[in-house]
Amino acid sequence: MWFASGLSALWLVACAFVSTASAKQYHADPNVRSIQLRTHTLNQPYLDSDMQSRWFDFGGDTIIRTDSYIRLTSDRPSQTGWLFSRVPLTATNWEIEVEFKISGKNQLYGDGFAFWLTKSRAQEGPVFGSQDEFEGLGVFFDTYKNNRPGVVFPYVMAMVGDGQTSYDKDTDGKNQEFAGCSARGLRHATVPTKFRLTYFQDKQLKLELQYKNADDWTVCFDSDEPPSLPQVAYLGFSAETGELSDNHDIISIQARNLYASSTPSDSKKTTPGSQKGRKYDKKKKKGSWTWFFFKIIFFMLLCGGGYVGFTAYRAKQRSHRF
Repeated sequence: MWFASGLSALWLVACAFVSTASAKQYHADPNVRSIQLRTHTLNQPYLDSDMQSRWFDFGGDTIIRTDSYIRLTSDRPSQTGWLFSRVPLTATNWEIEVEFKISGKNQLYGDGFAFWLTKSRAQEGPVFGSQDEFEGLGVFFDTYKNNRPGVVFPYVMAMVGDGQTSYDKDTDGKNQEFAGCSARGLRHATVPTKFRLTYFQDKQLKLELQYKNADDWTVCFDSDEPPSLPQVAYLGFSAETGELSDNHDIISIQARNLYASSTPSDSKKTTPGSQKGRKYDKKKKKGSWTWFFFKIIFFMLLCGGGYVGFTAYRAKQRSHRF
């Protein structure tokens, strides 16, 4: 019985270790770990057996091909489509990586698509297919130039909405821009097009793009004074076409919760995502984890042994009574 109890205790510890091991090292900083947010991650085939998604809703002209893409708009005029999470994103620090595709058969094309992290969800409107005067963060992948001299399109820009300010489509949001960059070649790229948005509360908002070469990430913007986002914010996407059109496809969404494993004094030495100025003793960290799990194993075995001994003692007492 002691041996079986010991094995059970070891099994519980092993399960705890596997659960902890699911936290992976963040690609940009060894002092930051990441855990996948399944509630905001979406991959093929996108839908379950009931032809619905457990964590996302979609509507408008959105079409889902379970083996290929979620098409927010097809290459047709006057279309609007959206995709929004059902539950809010509650992580304080997070990273969202999205593979998307913008394509079409016409030489003139538009209008683009948007990424949202907003207080409201799934409301159609005039801003890339979603509502105006939103509260939260919008990142616009604008492929059609209205009136913005000196700027090369496609243009990617972030806007922080306060719930009252409108997006000025006539000037492509020039006065509402928080940060942005030109991304020539984003449409019809020869490699999978992706964006990676990283947010550390009060520390960093960073947008990276992949469209030139595979695994070649271009920093679009990197702000060390990020905006304050709503505590309850839904993740979403939307797109629209007017007289000009394009296919706007979402291929996959990978969402991760980020948390720092360094001490507060270490975190002040540099901004998240940078290894400069940090001392990282892998051997020491590995040893601390080993000692931590050793203590758990010892504690579980001790509890298991005590329980078995107590059970045997009670059984012996009952036998003496008779």
